[in-house]
Amino acid sequence: MAKKQFKAESKKLMDLMINSIYTNKEIFLRELISNASDAIDKLYYKSLTDDSIKINKKDFKIEISVDENNRTLKITDNGIGMNLEELETNLGTIAKSGSGVFKKENEHKKDIDIIGQFGVGFYSAFMVSDKIEVTSKAYGEKSAHKWVSTGIDGYEIKEANKDNYGTEIILTIKESTEEFDYSEFLNNYKLESIIKKYSDYITYPIVMNKSVRELKDGSEDEYIEKEEETTINDMIPLWKRNKSKIKENDYNTFYSDKFFDYEAPLKVIHTSTEGLVSYNSLLFIPSHPAYDFYTKNYEKGLQLYSSGVLIMEKCAELLPDYYNFVKGVVDSEDLSLNISREILQQDKMLKTIAKSIETKITKELTDMLKNERETYEKFFTTFGTNIKFGVYDNFGANKDKLKDLLMFISSKTKKFITLKEYVDNNKDSDSIYYCCGETIDKIDNLPLVENYKDKDIEILYCTDYMDEFVLQTLMNYNDKKFVNISTSETDLSTDAEKEKLEKHNESSKDLFKTMQEAIPEVSTIRFTNKLKKHPVCLSSKGNVSIEMEKVINAMPTDEKLNAEKVLEINENHEIVKKLENLQKENKEELKKYTKILYAQARLIEGLPIENPTEVSSLICEVLSK
Repeated sequence: MAKKQFKAESKKLMDLMINSIYTNKEIFLRELISNASDAIDKLYYKSLTDDSIKINKKDFKIEISVDENNRTLKITDNGIGMNLEELETNLGTIAKSGSGVFKKENEHKKDIDIIGQFGVGFYSAFMVSDKIEVTSKAYGEKSAHKWVSTGIDGYEIKEANKDNYGTEIILTIKESTEEFDYSEFLNNYKLESIIKKYSDYITYPIVMNKSVRELKDGSEDEYIEKEEETTINDMIPLWKRNKSKIKENDYNTFYSDKFFDYEAPLKVIHTSTEGLVSYNSLLFIPSHPAYDFYTKNYEKGLQLYSSGVLIMEKCAELLPDYYNFVKGVVDSEDLSLNISREILQQDKMLKTIAKSIETKITKELTDMLKNERETYEKFFTTFGTNIKFGVYDNFGANKDKLKDLLMFISSKTKKFITLKEYVDNNKDSDSIYYCCGETIDKIDNLPLVENYKDKDIEILYCTDYMDEFVLQTLMNYNDKKFVNISTSETDLSTDAEKEKLEKHNESSKDLFKTMQEAIPEVSTIRFTNKLKKHPVCLSSKGNVSIEMEKVINAMPTDEKLNAEKVLEINENHEIVKKLENLQKENKEELKKYTKILYAQARLIEGLPIENPTEVSSLICEVLSK
């Protein structure tokens, strides 16, 4: 029979396949196995309504075999098969797809999902093959036909011999090049790994002949090699099985095998959802971060399946950034197998699934907090920064979803407490007080904290660099505003105490003016009644706190921030008399004392001293008098 030509558009697309700009060449096997599965499905469903079709579902299978000497890979199914007309229709024409425009627009890109973009399926085999032979016999037909093509030159169809119905595809694998080792597709172990990766949950057995060693009859040490048919795929995904029959170890084994984690997950979320979009999901909250979690190489995303066939290894669109630690799979029959990342970004069904998954994760974490406190605290210790990021990110767009998942350390118990628990514990307070620092102990020993502890006022200890930004984003919780005790505006004094202090400060203006000449970087110097034993402390004015200054300035950027600092001096400390006397008798000596006190206050706050040599000399000078 004379060779037939592909349509013009088909030739262009075939050229893209043969000279593939698509780097993930192994996808061809997924496509051919999926086609084989579809062919078996068609025959099985037809048998349900046609009594003349006598088949046993247990006999269905997809066979994979390799001939290394002839460089051929064979994929065989016993599905419905194709007659002459169907071979011509299904394999002779590729629908017009705008491939020429696509290639021109994307020729600068190295990795383009051309298969997902155009749904070419079968033709992906030309990425790895010099020649493709398809022999098929439709169920109920007497004759079989063979379709043969070496690529863009066209194809031939002729009669062939085939005993059984179904389809046999033989690929002649390309010779290896410096750029790519095509011989890997003739390696049984490689093929098995590809099948496990993409087609593990095809509902029919995918079998390969594998060599096994057996002891020779009557021998204790002599072995013989024999071929044995082995099923490669699991067929029924764990997420589609009855949850009541799945054991904890089953989940743990699946998680370990799929996501290469040596430790069991902290939580498993197994759901089946039906509605506008139906899907099954099996999600895992890890017990620890992935090894590359804090690197730029980490990729979030869930494995995305369509009817048990993997279509994307990591679908980032399924998870918000603040849940990027979640691992798992999502399987929906409503999604097309041939779907690209570009299409996914616009896919309404996928967005519906993503929103549903986010809701399920939030609910699971909420339930964990309520019913498994110890487990949740372990989770929050590990991934609490993600929750805080979710509150702070995008100008607080998600803060109402996540605020009840937040936890901070209580000054009273030194244990985690939620915002709701703080409010319940302090019903008479109009504010939620907090203080920031590097560690719990450092905050607990701050001069300003002492006064609140003495008055039995609970404080949230914020030791994470994000905490203050998160609380400022929230602004309030249940109509109670967040108040940083380290700001100069925060005051627990009575009106009488405030009036008395104000008069003292007013009468000491000259003293403060002299002191400020020594430390001009300080915005204000004043007496305070907030301190008990400590002589001085640093507080701040405005929206930028001292802790924010430390966080921002520690980042590897050119951006530097300076909080408006206030040096507060304990009005009841003996140092006040010394300062007032020096103002009268020796102002230069007063300035030396001022520098020492300021350095002391900076050290307490964890701020660096810019001139440690000068300060050290001043301390020695004062001590020697």
